[in-house]
Amino acid sequence: MATPNFQVAIVSTEETYALRTAVLRANTPTADPKYDEDSKPGTVHLGIFDENKTLIATSTWVINPWQDDPSAKAIQLRGMAVATSNQKSGLGKLLLDAGISHAKKHDSKYIWAKARDSALDFYLRNSFVSVGGGFTEGVTQMPHHLVVREI
Repeated sequence: MATPNFQVAIVSTEETYALRTAVLRANTPTADPKYDEDSKPGTVHLGIFDENKTLIATSTWVINPWQDDPSAKAIQLRGMAVATSNQKSGLGKLLLDAGISHAKKHDSKYIWAKARDSALDFYLRNSFVSVGGGFTEGVTQMPHHLVVREI
């Protein structure tokens, strides 16, 4: 489990880029870590730093409607990345919990994401459900599933 000293903080978009590139763009056709929604009003980037002030976990939370209930408030989770050496340490769960709190403050009914198949079990263990069949995501060319959690 994660050390209790780790705290989730709001970080700048630019602070997420190196970790996103290292984790989310490894073995993909692109090295571009940017998302169109990074500067969309209401978008929040969360991060966790280690004792050396190095960002070791990040996630981005974007106000985006959920396809099956477009009139309800929803937040899309994007760019969840934990440094390879810190994976399976509980940092992803810390980010997820902070993002859920953020979504609740905005009266969101849903949190949804395009989850990589390699991370699908993480989402399922954390009360998300997989919706529909798998697909190949266009930018990374990796297998994904849509996941959603009602809050």
